[in-house]
Amino acid sequence: MSNPLVIIGTGQAGTTVAREFRKIDDSSPLVLITSDDGRIYSKPLLSNALAMGKDAGSLAMMDASRFAEQVGADVHAHTRVLSIEPAATKVHSDAGEFSYHNLVLAIGANQIRVPLKGDACDDILRVNSLMDYRVFRERLLTGGHVTILGAGLIGCEFANDLLGSGFSVSLIDPADYPMSRFVPEEVGRDLLDALTSCGADFHLGCTAQAVWRDGKEFRVELDDATTLSTGLVLSSIGLRPAVDLAENAGIEVGRGIRVDRFLRSSDPNVFAVGDCAEVDGLVLPFIMPIMHAGRALAKTLAGEETPVVYPAMPVTVKTPCLPLVSTPAVRGGTLAWRTEEVEGGKKFSGYDDADQLRALTLTGDATKQAFALSRDMPSWLR
Repeated sequence: MSNPLVIIGTGQAGTTVAREFRKIDDSSPLVLITSDDGRIYSKPLLSNALAMGKDAGSLAMMDASRFAEQVGADVHAHTRVLSIEPAATKVHSDAGEFSYHNLVLAIGANQIRVPLKGDACDDILRVNSLMDYRVFRERLLTGGHVTILGAGLIGCEFANDLLGSGFSVSLIDPADYPMSRFVPEEVGRDLLDALTSCGADFHLGCTAQAVWRDGKEFRVELDDATTLSTGLVLSSIGLRPAVDLAENAGIEVGRGIRVDRFLRSSDPNVFAVGDCAEVDGLVLPFIMPIMHAGRALAKTLAGEETPVVYPAMPVTVKTPCLPLVSTPAVRGGTLAWRTEEVEGGKKFSGYDDADQLRALTLTGDATKQAFALSRDMPSWLR
């Protein structure tokens, strides 16, 4: 029997590749390796699970053994990959060696950690997996106060979820308005007003400097001399692609693991997909690009070389206080924004220097038009 296709990671990226590959090839050996328990779940649901009344257990759609049976694979849970040896086509783990024919890195991204003073830094929570979410739920005190470091997309989603579930929330961010890297300023300020009206306490234009234990609670010190007393500190500062495994194996990395349009890395038998991958300079930590990339990669791995194509894809932000969908400008650059009042909401269109539509943000009932309007935008990757 030939060496298997080995996929490291059982998140959305890894499981999409496995499922799509099996639709094409129902006999080649397939192995998945994951450091967690291998339960299959939808990661985007972590930031609004409280409102849905779901705990970590109820978010899991199936366990590792059932998924293994579903896709006809060997799934090795609780297995930590230590290194990759591309020349020998081997993966070294704490459970032994795995030889591969092709290797897919679907290892996601790690939460950014900023240096803080104080004796409670190890008590700061980060929710980047189902196991993280279980700890988060165990630590939540009914009706208590939560301080969120970062008022980006995920921080605002968690804030809205907590506020709607009876918690009080403070958000800390160095920007002047929430989601400053994702939406135009007017939308950010509308979101600021909406979350504030729901009870959120914002500390903008400043950062946390220290987190101290204070009895059963914590004391967060800001650089503007403000001190917050809180029952829990949740960090939501952002994500950085996990590249160490590839870099240590001599595989080319940049912002992420650099791959071509076929998701192939600088080693011809190693591929990367999902939050860890940098495709033609793009790192897109959103579900729809993962699905597009996973389907294309599965075809390539099954012998039909298929480049990934990214149309412009809207991202739904889970903030019911202000319904919001954004199709961001993934290549960056300065945009000129035009605002239109539409029935039930607002439409914000971002144009580049050539007067080409590059970004779109919709609020209120206008969000229902997101997919139709995004078709008028140029593809992110043709």
